[in-house]
Amino acid sequence: MPKRTKPKTTAQNKNSTLIQQSSLSYSAPIPPPQMFEDYDRVLPGSAERILSMAEKQTSHRISLEEKVVSSNINKESLGMWMAFLITMTAIIGGIIIILNDKSAVGLQIIITSLVILVGIFIYGRHSQMKERKEKNLS
Repeated sequence: MPKRTKPKTTAQNKNSTLIQQSSLSYSAPIPPPQMFEDYDRVLPGSAERILSMAEKQTSHRISLEEKVVSSNINKESLGMWMAFLITMTAIIGGIIIILNDKSAVGLQIIITSLVILVGIFIYGRHSQMKERKEKNLS
């Protein structure tokens, strides 16, 4: 939205010299319609070029956001599979140790790996809920 400032006038001596200053600014991806018209009048076709540039920038941002979301999904999926493999390895290792007459140690390995897995799951859920609350407050 264009923001106009009031003209500043200064009178000097008794000759009444008048100095007037004004400014126009906007904060948006594209200028307001009047500025488009001015751009196109000064350089024909420039309004179309400005719109094209804004469209390209928007497409670029959308593409980057899609890549970030996709990457995050892939990382989460890989993390879950790695946690599953590590936990299953620990559980199978604990079972093998139990079968070799070391039941206390094997049981301890199984229980420890399950407790760690549950702890990571709970921590992840807690972090997600905290992040959602922060986003809702914003």
